[in-house]
Amino acid sequence: MLRSPVQRLQPEMRRLFAIFAFATCGGYTGQLRVSVDCMEKASSNLSIPIDFSYPFRLYQVSFEAPACEALRRERVFLTGDFSSSAEFFVTIAVFSFLYSLAATAVYVFFLNKYREHSQRPLIDFVVTVVFSFMWLVSSSAWAKALSDVKVATDPDEVQLLIPACKIQSNKCDSLHGPRWSGLNTSVVFGYLNFVLWAGNIWFVFKETGWHKGTSRLSGGASEKQGGTFTQQPYNQGSFDQSGGYNTQGSFDQPSEYSQVGGPTSYSNQM
Repeated sequence: MLRSPVQRLQPEMRRLFAIFAFATCGGYTGQLRVSVDCMEKASSNLSIPIDFSYPFRLYQVSFEAPACEALRRERVFLTGDFSSSAEFFVTIAVFSFLYSLAATAVYVFFLNKYREHSQRPLIDFVVTVVFSFMWLVSSSAWAKALSDVKVATDPDEVQLLIPACKIQSNKCDSLHGPRWSGLNTSVVFGYLNFVLWAGNIWFVFKETGWHKGTSRLSGGASEKQGGTFTQQPYNQGSFDQSGGYNTQGSFDQPSEYSQVGGPTSYSNQM
């Protein structure tokens, strides 16, 4: 078993958050609709659906729009390629899921063997640091790419790609744009994965020989410092003077003050 419930939940939480990250991004499909109302009503198309999806190679997405000339239609392509950032984000999420799955199996079934070799916790520590950094980079890159995807698929921007919409006699309009809640959620889960992996660095570091060696050094230094300031117990009665304080605590006066041969009575003095 792991040292604490927090450590025990770490692999499960990382695996769950990784699933949400690549599912919300990799499974996304969006649609927007525009209308082209030609001067010649027979050529008009008042509802043109435009579908796009992961990995967001928008330059490959096309749709047919009326040319407003004798029922002729022409193919129009969207612009932009944001596949690199999206695929990078999903790849990190998939590998994060697989590593968390393997870590769960090791922590549950092979924890003793995991701790027997000092190199295994060290490898786990390095991989955790790398994944933390990669989550931060991939989430930032994907957030920037998502912002560009929103601009490229804005219905008002798509209208500018249709030749018929550049003619003032024709009327083009935006019916509805894509829904971004799923992709926005993927960015949130990306940064949550970064926080989760970065927070797990300390727990993994405690299993490494670096932390254990530092603990032993600090413990030895504390014991040495404690032994240096150990004082000898005070021995009462060790202070001795001639006719002075003895171990019984009596104070011996010089012999001239003894009771024998003491002062004469007052009557004799008279």
